[in-house]
Amino acid sequence: MLRILLACLLGMLSVGAWAEAVQGPKVVGETFEYATGGEVYKGYLARNVNDDEPRPAVLLVHEWWGLNDYAKSRADQLAALGFVALAVDMYGNGKTAAHPQDAKAFSQRVMSDWPTARASLEAAMAKLRQQPYVSDGGMAAIGYCFGGGIVMNMALAGMPIEAAISFHGSPTQAVSNPQPFDGIVQIHNGADDPLVKTQALESMAATLSEQGAEVRVVQYPGAKHGFSNPASDAQAKEFELPLAYDAAADAASWQAALVALDRALNKD
Repeated sequence: MLRILLACLLGMLSVGAWAEAVQGPKVVGETFEYATGGEVYKGYLARNVNDDEPRPAVLLVHEWWGLNDYAKSRADQLAALGFVALAVDMYGNGKTAAHPQDAKAFSQRVMSDWPTARASLEAAMAKLRQQPYVSDGGMAAIGYCFGGGIVMNMALAGMPIEAAISFHGSPTQAVSNPQPFDGIVQIHNGADDPLVKTQALESMAATLSEQGAEVRVVQYPGAKHGFSNPASDAQAKEFELPLAYDAAADAASWQAALVALDRALNKD
């Protein structure tokens, strides 16, 4: 019996010795500076340094609070899943807002000057394309709240992205002259969001569709503004804002976004 047990054990060790050891992702984040128009922008780049192959890039546009830890954490998640993720800095010099009044002022300033906003995005994309770890198979953009509005306008401007995905994004049209765009557009919205007007959202979706985009609008029952951010409940309480985290809407919208990114960027 002992001889049989030893033989089995040696057999198991032999099989184990032939098993291939594969390293999991090691995500590293770093400041990624770019400049245009005399302004320096400090984005956050996340990638899997255990991966030697060039990978498709995804731009991530922050909420109206600026490039904070939440935006960086989403970039880390994308990097762990095989993308090179750049969380851009829309306010310049890494500026963030601690109060809604400042956040509103910062975001309105950007949305009222689309040419400057576009130039900053183009500068980020141009520098990103130069990196050896970024593949040349196209880029995509996702955004949250204010950032969702930015990526919808990127699509309206016909910028060279394969997909634009918005989470509880503001459907303010900043682009005065919409251009053709044949990429994927996903708009994830809380059905009980008082900050996003249904008519404005429908108008934005219709305009994007008219420009040739493949548009999908998903309304999440009971979800409010900021449904994807676990910090929304605390922000709602502190500033008396109509925000609320919704775990179900967060999970469903994230899964749908990942499917869209895979379809748009991993075409092989």
